[in-house]
Amino acid sequence: MSRLCELTGKGPMTGHNVSHANNKTKRRFLPNLNEVTMISETLGRSFRLRVSAAGIRTVDHRGGLDAFLAGADDAALSSRALKIKREIEKARATPAA
Repeated sequence: MSRLCELTGKGPMTGHNVSHANNKTKRRFLPNLNEVTMISETLGRSFRLRVSAAGIRTVDHRGGLDAFLAGADDAALSSRALKIKREIEKARATPAA
């Protein structure tokens, strides 16, 4: 399982640990990923996604999963999130019976 946020595309970064004597050793900064269940109002379903803490806050700020995916760049989304986005777009395009 890769360490990538499914919604924002945030992944590991590299840097240095710096000691008091200014010695530098390589290290990795891993994203704070959480397994969360998000609900789509349009589809009326819930989806389990692996999302960073910053991604969860962004989804809440933008007004939910549907609103976030509508404005999200396709390149940053995982294949699962892209599939959800397409389902939401398709459901919104067809008129409600």
